[in-house]
Amino acid sequence: MKRRFFNISTLALILAFVSCKSKKPHSELPNIVVVYVDDLGYGDLSCYGAMHVKTPHVDRLAEEGMLFTHAYATAAICTPSRYSFLTGKYHWRNTTTWSVGKIKGVSIAPGNAGLTIDTAQPTIAKALKQAGYATGVVGKWHLGLGPAGGTNWNGEITFSPLDIGFDYSFLMPATADRVPCVFVENHRVVGLDPTDPIEVSYDKPIGDISSIYNPDVTPGEIVSYDTNTKKQYPNVKMRPSFGHDQTIINGIPRIGYMTGGKAALWKDDEIAETFAQKALDFLDRNKDNPFFLYFATHDLHVPRVPGKAFAGKSGIGVYGDVIMQMDWTVGQLLNKLDELGLREKTIVILTSDNGPVMDDGYRDGSYDNLNGHNPSGNLREGKYSAYEGGARVPFIIRWPAKIKPGKSDALFSQVDLLATLASIAGNKDADKQTTDSRDYHPALLGKSNKGREYVVQQNMSSTLSIVKGDWKYIEPTDKPQFNLYTYPKTDMGNNKQPQLFNIAEDPREKENLAEKYPDKLKELKTLLTEIKNKK
Repeated sequence: MKRRFFNISTLALILAFVSCKSKKPHSELPNIVVVYVDDLGYGDLSCYGAMHVKTPHVDRLAEEGMLFTHAYATAAICTPSRYSFLTGKYHWRNTTTWSVGKIKGVSIAPGNAGLTIDTAQPTIAKALKQAGYATGVVGKWHLGLGPAGGTNWNGEITFSPLDIGFDYSFLMPATADRVPCVFVENHRVVGLDPTDPIEVSYDKPIGDISSIYNPDVTPGEIVSYDTNTKKQYPNVKMRPSFGHDQTIINGIPRIGYMTGGKAALWKDDEIAETFAQKALDFLDRNKDNPFFLYFATHDLHVPRVPGKAFAGKSGIGVYGDVIMQMDWTVGQLLNKLDELGLREKTIVILTSDNGPVMDDGYRDGSYDNLNGHNPSGNLREGKYSAYEGGARVPFIIRWPAKIKPGKSDALFSQVDLLATLASIAGNKDADKQTTDSRDYHPALLGKSNKGREYVVQQNMSSTLSIVKGDWKYIEPTDKPQFNLYTYPKTDMGNNKQPQLFNIAEDPREKENLAEKYPDKLKELKTLLTEIKNKK
């Protein structure tokens, strides 16, 4: 078995981290639920101003808790944001990148990537487990499984969430647009028939029965092609716009090639309900002990396949339908906490891994049917971009026993959730034991409007930007300006010239003030360089 290697400083860090035991008895520890919504935009919730779609359950969370207006994911893409939230370390400090189609050097893990978090790395799950919490993760993972050489989908899956501090996991290994399209519970694929083993490849077609999407075989038709029988089948339910044109599962072409595992395949319109039930089961099992649940929903991510209860119900197309479905899921969690009598003593956080995107590989009509809805609100661009819509996200926290309802303008980054939640659980030294995470529990609990001095963001091509006060600086780069694979095409914020914006006066980032304010430009450039050089 391939082992993970780490240096002496990392070992010292983790030993110091786990040695700090919580001083709080279990009866004083709040339960913690983090709802991490995939691709949710700053303007997608009615509590953030959305007028064309209603989110009553999330609105209830906001009315009973604290809504943040200046909270950020650490990146405009999923894998880096999730990594930073769990480890308290910016993902750009790592050098691992992958290719997505023709786009090279991105930080989006393929579906067969090995575990991207070193098992010796401090994590939020380890910190809370050490404090006495039962820890669980349910939903989208997309941080790799197995050793770096590849995952054994047909046996015990090593290097999983259970190796970085979680007691229980029920996962979608990557995303629904990537194979393998199966659930993994703890160390094994759920429902796998051993006589029908799974094989996965992201390099070339495999097996004798792979269905390959090929729209050119019969002009005007959407067909699948059986490589064994050489027959064509018009069974594709969702037409790809780019890249998502390999293995067809449940009538949906995916990224990557997969054979086998037919009995274990998920049903796309039941994913949200399945995740919700697994999360509720975790709460039921652990109601008598302090627990931490990381619940990562998938609804807004492509391919968007709402359940029957939500399909066609929003009035703004499938994008609105899946927002309604996500909101229903939040309602299920809140109702369960009420039922178990845990409302007062449970911290519930809802946020997103990055901003929104419309056509991101499938022609599902999301953009055409928005009917006035603006997923990014008053911010510029969305997922993949260095501009504000890429990483400035909704952030709501409710803890009835400690937090008074209201709004906060405090600057907050998800990288600080590790140190902040660990501090609430009794470990006051957590911010000294992680690379980038710091304790801002007074701001998170609404006791102070003073948050972070600055936040750092990363776009799809790993261009960095920094926000401090009213100002934002985006470092210059020669990487492509646009992601041409989305519709509308995304301006990723890449520019050969340095960019400086006053985002308080210009939230749409229309006017580059780099030449007008050279001293401010130099200040932020110097600060970002210092942060990048930190060891």
